[in-house]
Amino acid sequence: MTLRDGVSVLATCPKCSHIERDPKAAPAHPRDVAYGGDPGLDRVRLALTSRTLRRAAPLRHGARVFEIGYGGGAMLRGYLDDGHPVAGCDPDQLHVDVDPQVRARAELHACGIEEVPETAEPADLVYGVHVVEHVQDVHALARAAHRLLSPGGRVLFLTPAADSASLRAFSDAWWLLEDPTHVRFFSADSITRLLDAAGFADVRVSRSLTDNLTMEGASLVRRLRPADRPAGVLASRAARLLAMALAPVALVLRIVRPRWRPTLVVTATRPVR
Repeated sequence: MTLRDGVSVLATCPKCSHIERDPKAAPAHPRDVAYGGDPGLDRVRLALTSRTLRRAAPLRHGARVFEIGYGGGAMLRGYLDDGHPVAGCDPDQLHVDVDPQVRARAELHACGIEEVPETAEPADLVYGVHVVEHVQDVHALARAAHRLLSPGGRVLFLTPAADSASLRAFSDAWWLLEDPTHVRFFSADSITRLLDAAGFADVRVSRSLTDNLTMEGASLVRRLRPADRPAGVLASRAARLLAMALAPVALVLRIVRPRWRPTLVVTATRPVR
């Protein structure tokens, strides 16, 4: 796929629409850092993401939860407060402070999921929120998630959609291309193939209505005013205000045209042998 600027090229599989991104071949005005959000907007996003996770993978009381890439531990803290034993792994790429309660009460591993010891206690839910698009060896990640699950447990991923109509519409201005560490984008087909190959069953893919609600506004600014922004487009107060103002319009568009939604919600089960 050659993007609108005529310079950026995304390698797209003709069979499953999976996208591999070489940042040098598809720079698309990247920011300098992996994180490009806003603390105020992040609080809203956290609440919406928590609701999405709980709807996609409801849990019995006391079920064990494992997060791939826990960052500051905000998501794990929510599960901890709900009475779930929690664990997670993170190589500390964002260099953020971890929630004190999570640090004190969770089983945390300072590594990628592939390096989590086999002696780790199995989980009922293994999830990753915007993680798999950063990973080089996704097959190793999927196998490790399968290994960490109890039989009958579920894996859950939120990840940008390679087959989103919004990518085609915004092209190189698509906000999800601003992150320089996004090296791949899954389609519904390609992530189903990945999880099938790792031994999962009952793979289900839907599209989130509320995830990345700043995408439309941020992408519009990037389209109208293409430029290198080292801190990211949402570092601008004007861009943040526009993104918030356009959020209701974005919701209507996503309801009318579900394929426009930029995020896949994927669940699958480790079979009971």
